[in-house]
Amino acid sequence: MKIRTRYAPSPTGRMHVGNLRTALYAYLIAKHGDGDFILRIEDTDQGRLVEGAVDIIYRTMETTGLIHDEGPDKDKGFGPYVQSERVTSGLYMEYAKQLVEKGEAYYCFCTKERLESLKTAVEGSEDKEITKYDKHCLHLSKEEIEKNLAAGMPFVIRQNTPTEGTTSFTDVLYGTITVDNAELDDMILIKSDGFPTYNFANVIDDHLMGITHVVRGNEYLSSTPKYTRLYQAFGWEEPVYIHCPLITNEEHQKLSKRSGHSSFEDLVEQGFVTEAIVNFTALLGWSPSVNEEIFTLQELIEQFDYTHISKSPAVFDMTKLRWMNGEYLKRMGSDKYYELALPFVEEVVKKPYDKKAIADLVKTRIETLLDIAGHIDFFEELPEYDTEMYVHKKMKTTKESSLGVLKDLLPRLQELNDYSVPAIEALLMGYVQEKEIKNGQGLWPVRTAVSGKQMTPGGAYEIMAILGKDESIRRIEKAIELLEKEVE
Repeated sequence: MKIRTRYAPSPTGRMHVGNLRTALYAYLIAKHGDGDFILRIEDTDQGRLVEGAVDIIYRTMETTGLIHDEGPDKDKGFGPYVQSERVTSGLYMEYAKQLVEKGEAYYCFCTKERLESLKTAVEGSEDKEITKYDKHCLHLSKEEIEKNLAAGMPFVIRQNTPTEGTTSFTDVLYGTITVDNAELDDMILIKSDGFPTYNFANVIDDHLMGITHVVRGNEYLSSTPKYTRLYQAFGWEEPVYIHCPLITNEEHQKLSKRSGHSSFEDLVEQGFVTEAIVNFTALLGWSPSVNEEIFTLQELIEQFDYTHISKSPAVFDMTKLRWMNGEYLKRMGSDKYYELALPFVEEVVKKPYDKKAIADLVKTRIETLLDIAGHIDFFEELPEYDTEMYVHKKMKTTKESSLGVLKDLLPRLQELNDYSVPAIEALLMGYVQEKEIKNGQGLWPVRTAVSGKQMTPGGAYEIMAILGKDESIRRIEKAIELLEKEVE
């Protein structure tokens, strides 16, 4: 049997990390088994739809490399792949009526007021909730039902769940789960607007599209017995269920939109690269059989075994993601890295310096692209700084010694016309050897003078080569001026 998995998002906004993981796992299961990966848009909840969200789904999946074999734009004979388009064909209503004929579902004409009257107070809260529908409309006669339908009375179609016995299903991770039918509600299959509920539509669509493996979050475990009853009512074979663990933040709370990094686009905006996000997401609940954490998408396909998914909640460890992202940046080809880094460099450095040289300086020092700004802002403008920075015990420098070095070097640097890294290095190292001082005693004052910072992404040679002669001289002259005020 050919493996067929699906990712069936609702177009309600940016792709949450949990949804990205669902899509990724479904994709990896399909590709690991030489199967098909299907994209299906579940837009039955019309009230939650967000304009442009379908485009976000397509863009995110293309960017992450999760290319679907079938979908709204690739109909392979199982379409339409958009639920609202399937509704217009009367598909879901037809299957719901089949269940009504079998006694597995029934028309419900209860008004909002009656349903409201069934609600009971929740202890310790001002709210009320309906714990279970009372099957009132199940007992309507055939004549009453036909009369109500003929009169155009609004209705829903509910699943008829038995009140006795049990229902069991099997999940790859959780094993066989059995629940008492008395705990199950008669869930709505067709809403009053004629649209199917998510729970009903996904069962129908999964069957008709030949889905063999269903990947979803473990919050759907409680609904699965109802799905099982639908499969049994139709006489269909159930798919393999894989319910993934909850994703929590570092405080072990459910990852929410308020966290600021809950969606793929949030993370991109925070300077994380796509490959690192995908790699990190794969490890949110899954452990590879090899002692490795950095994987390409192709390597994930080769390694992915869904039986290695954990039941325990997966912690979204931002520290680990930052580390992993830094590793990807270090290993990234120069051209691709520069393409990604350039906007972040240009946001800070407006002057006509060599932007690629600046980007290269920070490549091995940053964990995210957003980190670039804090490393390079001194190129645009020399910051105000405390001359205490010239005092460095390890380098054995003082304000007095630093002033002496800068005054010695100034005329030599003024005479130098070649401001390339090799030429500047030769001059500075020649000075150090001539004076018979340690490298730090000669280089620390220069780097401090041209950067105004204690920590920089490059040394004096690289910084001065980027700044050029005029700006390097100007900054050293300013340093001499500042030091002279304190030393003399």
